[in-house]
Amino acid sequence: MNKEQIFDQIKDGLIVSCQALEDEELYRENGGIMPSMALAAKRAGAVGIRAQGVRDIIDIKKELDLPIIGIIKKSYEGMEQYITATMKEIDELVATNCEIIALDCTLRPRFDGSTINDFVKEIKEKYPKIILMADISNLEEGINAANIGVDMVGTTLSGYTPYTKSLGDEPDLELVKNLFENINIPIIAEGKIHYPDQAKKALQAGAHSIVVGGAITRPREITSRFVEGIK
Repeated sequence: MNKEQIFDQIKDGLIVSCQALEDEELYRENGGIMPSMALAAKRAGAVGIRAQGVRDIIDIKKELDLPIIGIIKKSYEGMEQYITATMKEIDELVATNCEIIALDCTLRPRFDGSTINDFVKEIKEKYPKIILMADISNLEEGINAANIGVDMVGTTLSGYTPYTKSLGDEPDLELVKNLFENINIPIIAEGKIHYPDQAKKALQAGAHSIVVGGAITRPREITSRFVEGIK
């Protein structure tokens, strides 16, 4: 599928984030659980999958043919960004043939002195046909990402950067609305969407698609929400 076909397929739909890091209960060294989670999401009507790590992406692609937003989470000393932070991760994701690659496009300093603008330019020069999703935390970052040539913008990091932590535990629908009014590429609402009515409101605010992860695929988080709710 080309970019337009992918965007048409995910329009107004739910993308399910299927991830398990090493400190989580659903992580297995040999994999196997996330492909099953992704297959369940597809059968329930999901239009795409967001997945972390080469192994899981490859294994998920063997099970289903939905578009995959691929990321690699890896921390580097001297840099707060950890979502697809360097060209090494880009190279590894390109090799998986995932349809979309997401990366941290916040304006925070990078460990090598470069800017996110420099990094995106380098990626585009190396992989001209790549589809990039910018994970951002505020309007300024979203506008900048659109201006430097990313293909879609996600509100993934709203509430997770030092300058947006005061936003609380609700999805940033105001950011979705402001992005819709200021940029002309698809907006992916992601982050702190816990309930279906919040997802619907995000679409009404201008989101092209919705990404939900923890509320579907992280049983510890789901259980905690119920436990706190009945106290």
